[in-house]
Amino acid sequence: MIIANIICYILVLVGALNWGVFGIFDFNLVGWVFGGGRSVGAIIVYVLVALAAIWLIISPIVTGRGLLLAPESRRSRDEKTVTESN
Repeated sequence: MIIANIICYILVLVGALNWGVFGIFDFNLVGWVFGGGRSVGAIIVYVLVALAAIWLIISPIVTGRGLLLAPESRRSRDEKTVTESN
């Protein structure tokens, strides 16, 4: 699952960088790499980026961890679990 999350983070970063370059310079980086914004390769990348974003949204729910906002909130939750089990 960790490898899936790392791959998804990389794909979402690719999508974010593409949007940033498109917004600032009006240049579609993914479309340029694959020879057009509607080429098969570009469409595959766009779909993979969308699926990666969906995975990163639902993975905390699937794993049962929820959204951890800060390391100290996790630590305090773990301490409560230890004291409750004793």
